Amino acid sequence: MATAPAAARVPARLYYRVQLRFVTEEQLFAAGPLSPPNLKPLWLEVHPAGEEADATVTDADGVCVFKCLLNRDTECCRVGKESILITLGCNSALLKFESHAEFSSFSNTLKRCWSKKKEYSVFSQRTEEASAAQYFQFYGCISQQQNMMQDFVRTATYHRAILQNHVDFRDKPLATTILLSASIVLDVGCGSGILSFFAVQAGAKRVYAVEASSVAQYAEMLVKNNHLSDKIIVLPGKIEEISLPEAVDVIISEPMGYMLFNERMLESYLHSKKWLKTNGMMFPTFSDIHLAPFSDEQLYMEHYSRANFWYQQCFYGVNLSSLRSAAVDEYFRQPIVDTFDIRILMARSVKYTVNFMDAEEADLHRVEIPFVFQMAQSGLIHGLAFWFDVAFVGSLVTVWLSTAPTEPLTHWYQVRCLLQTPLFAKEGETLSGKVLFVANKRFCFCSVLFLPYRQSYDIQITALINQTGFRSGNILDLKNPFFRFA
Repeated sequence: MATAPAAARVPARLYYRVQLRFVTEEQLFAAGPLSPPNLKPLWLEVHPAGEEADATVTDADGVCVFKCLLNRDTECCRVGKESILITLGCNSALLKFESHAEFSSFSNTLKRCWSKKKEYSVFSQRTEEASAAQYFQFYGCISQQQNMMQDFVRTATYHRAILQNHVDFRDKPLATTILLSASIVLDVGCGSGILSFFAVQAGAKRVYAVEASSVAQYAEMLVKNNHLSDKIIVLPGKIEEISLPEAVDVIISEPMGYMLFNERMLESYLHSKKWLKTNGMMFPTFSDIHLAPFSDEQLYMEHYSRANFWYQQCFYGVNLSSLRSAAVDEYFRQPIVDTFDIRILMARSVKYTVNFMDAEEADLHRVEIPFVFQMAQSGLIHGLAFWFDVAFVGSLVTVWLSTAPTEPLTHWYQVRCLLQTPLFAKEGETLSGKVLFVANKRFCFCSVLFLPYRQSYDIQITALINQTGFRSGNILDLKNPFFRFA
């Protein structure tokens, strides 16, 4: 191992002199010779941290020319006695050490990191393994990708937001000059890669398309078939666990679930900001979740009657009636995914904003939305209706994607949460209370056992008619919605 420059010496960091060459499949199998390596003196700085290590290659001026995170999932292999090939997506970097001894020192450092006890990633800490497996299996299906892509409102809005703000993808000032350079883009949870293609159409120089489900292989097929392998780099894996070779100018994603928060992909979207440059941009930029009281006697009775099956006292000779109360409780814990006529709404909606540029992952672990509604009509309040909008704030235009009941229907529909007991209110009276979203945790400590939790939220609703003092509420499981649409 070479001695590091005195000014650059940092405790717990290792330094090696290396030569660096970037290679592609085309170069490896081309008839001609490979391009010559970078002959300038380069330093490889390795910073072990737990079971992984940060690797950064800099030139004599301290300018970073290559950077990656080395862990058990990193694709790498030894070449000869003194070199290692590291592959990120479709690009590979060949590092040649000054001697076999230096290569062995580097290799042993990695082995020591990888031999340490595995720790849970941020994603694994919050997500039950069975839930994650089911989630990625679902989104690994081409049919599900087709369902989302055929949502015209969704796809066309993303296309418009990116293409109409093409300057944010095409022209970025370089740090040390007045010259302009096309943007580097990160697509989080890219699925089929459709948003990555939009970014390239807008002029992006390079797009890192990250996808943890098996659909990543299909995204790679589309990239190659559209001859964009030099522009779009598909990285299989979770954003919490993969490594990028550079920071990005723009992050794009479609992280919204039912009721905005379901599936908790918003946290992965916020986590990806660790790769965002200062003054970088996020598409979408912020979201508003709206809620309003509604009156729907038919829905309430329909939901209540679902438990009537358990009224039977002679089901093949078995009395089921003792489970009827439990069945009612379970059904009322289900948020209802469907759409509705806006005339059932009894007051103007209130909204709660999540600014993705400012929010942190922990901010979404517990979301409290207080509300005060001035009733516009008299009647029974059966629950609260929810929908959301997201805004893409670009340099040229701001584009909105809305799932409101007044707008064309999307695959998100709207969501309604019933109260256990309806509340009567007169026109002019006020309904106040709060909605509390509590994220399910991956583990909780109970006695000596770690218990797994679901990949979603519990919803706690409390409501009060201020003039009469009548109260109602409910606790619902967003992981288990009831799909009422045809």
